[in-house]
Amino acid sequence: MDLSEYKKRYSASDAAPGWDAIDRALGDLYPGQEPKHYGTTIKHMIGGPDPIDGISIFDAGDHHHIVTYGFSSLYYDIESFDADFSGFGFELTIRLLKSENEPYWAMNMLQNIARYVFKSGKWFESGHYMPANGPIKQEYDTKLVGLAFVTDPQLGVIDTVHGKVEFLQVFGITQAEIDKIMSSDKNALNTTSKHQVVNPLLITDLDREEI
Repeated sequence: MDLSEYKKRYSASDAAPGWDAIDRALGDLYPGQEPKHYGTTIKHMIGGPDPIDGISIFDAGDHHHIVTYGFSSLYYDIESFDADFSGFGFELTIRLLKSENEPYWAMNMLQNIARYVFKSGKWFESGHYMPANGPIKQEYDTKLVGLAFVTDPQLGVIDTVHGKVEFLQVFGITQAEIDKIMSSDKNALNTTSKHQVVNPLLITDLDREEI
């Protein structure tokens, strides 16, 4: 597709080719499923307070699969056309073991990560990690006090008209795991690889113990 075709196809005021590309990837993984979707009242690009314009929650059997819309370039934008990376080059996902409550805390956590990224201009890549300075779910008795970042094992990386988008999954880790990462090569992939032996999709379980 060249720029003239891009303009012709997407110049409508409500065009969102980046959003559509995420929808297609999720539709391939969850055919026929209508996710729960939570959108912002005012989009960030026109002054809304939340950097992430939308979050979808898919039913993946024993867990929720939560996906953001907003780190990448979602809407018609000539300057984004045919870039190497769309926006920050990623969207975040998290897989949470199901409980009786809606995972609003996880959506708030993803928005907080987005605020950090948008304010600092720093982004995450597979192998990065982040201490949470407390439980990843506030006021919950969990040993998970940090996050590891890894390419989503099912969604991977997609090409869009605005560039590549990596679905970057966050996975809850303990203080002992953070300490081990910090004392070695400061790369979380060794930790996540060990978990994937028994937990291939890296489902975050707030009640898990050390491995």
